[in-house]
Amino acid sequence: MEKVLWHIAQKVKRTFMDLLPIIIVVAFFQLFVIRQPLPQVGEVIYGSILVMIGLLLFIEGLEMSLFPIGENMANALALKGSLVWLLTFGFLLGFSTAIAEPALIAVAEEAGNIAALAGLIPDDPSVLKAYTVGLRVSVALSVGLAILIGVIRILKGWPLYYLVIGGYLLIMVMTIFSPAEIVGLAYDIGGVTTSTVTVPLVTALGVGLAKSIKGRSPLLDGFGMIALAAMAPILSVMVYGIFWFGR
Repeated sequence: MEKVLWHIAQKVKRTFMDLLPIIIVVAFFQLFVIRQPLPQVGEVIYGSILVMIGLLLFIEGLEMSLFPIGENMANALALKGSLVWLLTFGFLLGFSTAIAEPALIAVAEEAGNIAALAGLIPDDPSVLKAYTVGLRVSVALSVGLAILIGVIRILKGWPLYYLVIGGYLLIMVMTIFSPAEIVGLAYDIGGVTTSTVTVPLVTALGVGLAKSIKGRSPLLDGFGMIALAAMAPILSVMVYGIFWFGR
């Protein structure tokens, strides 16, 4: 029992230390720059405690579940020796994690509302839903394709910088031809997509696959999936913008 309590205490301490810089910054500006007491102090403290508990449970869940699942499935599929199933799993994992990403859902809905407010799309619920769902699906497809390419990169041993440099050169060219209204959103969605759901599973897939293939280094070859997953949505959103708004 004492070991369990000590383990929980260490987890709480680590989580609190992760949040401490945010608390210090907010407190400093509130007390010494704005020079006003925090409004609704009780609610702020209660909300902060809930955030700490949520972060603690989230990190614990990643360590206990998502990371092992990704690594174990990558190992099992690599040992099975079926390239088709491995590539299919990589694509579907990327697609499903991206389509379920809470941050992407929120940003896609906000992007639809802003586009309707600006008169870029009709302010009609059915059109707005089509625009939002289409944006999410296009991003999810691009992430699935990026993970598929990442799996092939690990299998073939391709240097990561070839794909990253080539991809961003293509993004620079696409930026010139894409409608201005979509460019900022495209660059933001690249970061939004690689968030709470996508990152742990995709990272575990890359590391687990590199561990299970002879001659591959988990450190050198296992990481880099997230870079591809963050880059692909930028291109897909630009193409989506051309589809909706033209050049």
